[in-house]
Amino acid sequence: MPDQHTVLFVCLGNICRSPLAHGIFQHLVDHSNLADKFHIDSCGTGDWHVGNPPDPRSIQTASIYGIDITHQRARQFNPTTDIECFTYIIPMDASNKKNLIKLGVPEPKLTLMRAYDPTLKTPQDVPDPYYGGDDGFDKVYQMLTRACQGLLDYIDHETHAQRT
Repeated sequence: MPDQHTVLFVCLGNICRSPLAHGIFQHLVDHSNLADKFHIDSCGTGDWHVGNPPDPRSIQTASIYGIDITHQRARQFNPTTDIECFTYIIPMDASNKKNLIKLGVPEPKLTLMRAYDPTLKTPQDVPDPYYGGDDGFDKVYQMLTRACQGLLDYIDHETHAQRT
């Protein structure tokens, strides 16, 4: 069993969905007093926004729910280090999953974000809110919150199963 669970959230540019997922998951982990058990990060498959903070609408949406993501900076997925470093590589949609496979990530290491949403029978994409209205960010936040809680529950269950 690992000393730390390593989780990487991945979207296209790392300014909307993945930083929100990162912030939400970190918030859940912190409130469960598990911060020392996790290393959490996010990235994009593209390089357009490297070094930039999250989209202001992501920052605002997170802030409404008491989550600060202003410290995050976009980075691009690095196959040389990220494949080895992260146990859970979580793409936001099927397109990014395909991009990650092309970059050499073994398919069994990838699980779509909404596969952890207990309200869904089959995984669906987290839609990119970038070109939509502000309400799209809140809808994505709600999707991500359900899926992040499901992911934390899944990891907790797997950890307990390994101990027995």
